Amino acid sequence: MLEFLKFVTGRLVEHPEAVAIRQQETDDCVDFIIAVHPDDVGKIIGKHGRTISAIRTLTNLAAAKHGKRATVEVERPEGSPPEEPAPPGP
Repeated sequence: MLEFLKFVTGRLVEHPEAVAIRQQETDDCVDFIIAVHPDDVGKIIGKHGRTISAIRTLTNLAAAKHGKRATVEVERPEGSPPEEPAPPGP
């Protein structure tokens, strides 16, 4: 899962060398915290949060194969706007 996140985030951003992902694991959950260059935060979150939502979905599917649950959060630089929720589906 960590390698998947590194692969995906590294290709979405303009500063792949600045991508850092921390992983914290408990018995049934794996938490990932993604830190990127301040200019790239919007690219990871995406319009209306759709990109990060897709990343979270895929990471959760991978975690489920191992009998775990996963969370993915983006570490935001100070002063950045909060993540916008995705609009309701059709």
